[in-house]
This record gives sequence, C-alpha cells and structure tokens, in this order.
Amino acid sequence: MIILHHCPQTRSMRSLWLLHELGVDFEVKEYPFDKTLRSEEFLAKNPAGRVPALELDGEAIFETGAITEVLCERFSPDGMGRPAGHAERAQWLIWVHFAETISQHSAALTQQHVALRDDSMRSPIVMKLEAARLKKCYAALEGRLAGRDYLLDGGFSAADVSVGQAVYMARYFAHLDGFDALASWYDRISEREAFKASLPGDNILFTQRFFAPWELPA
Repeated sequence: MIILHHCPQTRSMRSLWLLHELGVDFEVKEYPFDKTLRSEEFLAKNPAGRVPALELDGEAIFETGAITEVLCERFSPDGMGRPAGHAERAQWLIWVHFAETISQHSAALTQQHVALRDDSMRSPIVMKLEAARLKKCYAALEGRLAGRDYLLDGGFSAADVSVGQAVYMARYFAHLDGFDALASWYDRISEREAFKASLPGDNILFTQRFFAPWELPA
C-alpha cells in the first residue's frame, strides 16, 4: 500500500507527479496548508511537519529527493530512475536534487511576496537577490538542455519531474524569457498526462505572478 500525504501545489506535487508517471496504485491524503501538519499524528510521518510524507508498506518516508530515489529504485530503476552503476547515475542524482536548489529560492520569494502581507515587512533587496538566483538556476538548466529534449540523454526521467515541478513554482517569480531551451523543455514536460494529473482541479497556484517591481512594464 502506498499513501501520499500531500498539500496541493507544494513540493509534494513532485511525488504525486512521479507516482502518476510510475503507474502504480496509490492513495492520496490531502491536507490544507495549515497547522494540521503540526499534529502529533502527522509529525509521526514527517517530524518537520511538512509535506510530502509517503507511506510505503507501512514505513513513513519524507524528503522529496529520498522519496524519488526509493520509488524509482523499487518501481522503475531503468526508466524513471538510473540504478547504481548506470552511466547516467551521477547526472540523474545531480538533477533530482538540483530541484531543491531552485525551490529554496522560490520559497524565499513566496515568503516575501505572499506570506509577508505588509509591504513594510518585505525586503526589495532580498526579492531582487532571490529572483536573480532563480535566473542563475535557469541558466544552468539552459546549458544542460541545449541540444537535448530532456535532462538526460537516455530520455525522460524522474530528474525531469523533480526539476519540472520546481520550475513550475519558480515561473511565478522569474521569467523564462531568454531561456529558449528551458522554455521548450518545460512546455514539453507540462503536456504530459501525469503532470496534468498532479495539478489541482482549478489549476491555480497564485492568482498573479510576482515578478520584481523593476521587471514589470511601466
């Protein structure tokens, strides 16, 4: 039995998308993004009080990178994953975990633009730095994707899922303009049925995009 503990359009979307790609039977327990995640019951599954948490045969697993590795090793080591000893193993691991590098900058920007409701609490300097750091991540992806359809030469994998979800979030804070290979790759992977199945019914993350003020048209 596989149970995914999930909040819509958070990092647990990576695990949800991957489960759909794997085509395995699973159950989703959906939570509001609130103090419910601090309950003793939930903390027994993820002691940080965050999503995702994955129950696999009665064992609780947390951290998206760990969940990705465990699921791929068990269900698709040569498809969505790359097993130990595979020529692409190192690159697969790099890009699976690079998703967190992207997401930490998106999280900082989410705090600045969304969580801090009073303008006096926000820092334009932090907003500018974090948006610039997202674009550095985009540049790294642009270099990797130049001449490739996917992050690995062997084809679509969980690395594309992990990074794809991170870029899905990051687009609300930094333009993909000027990163043509990255934008084409994102268009390609976001057409996958498993990606669409991981979105909530209304397919709305935020009602607006939060580009830095100096990037908005006059």
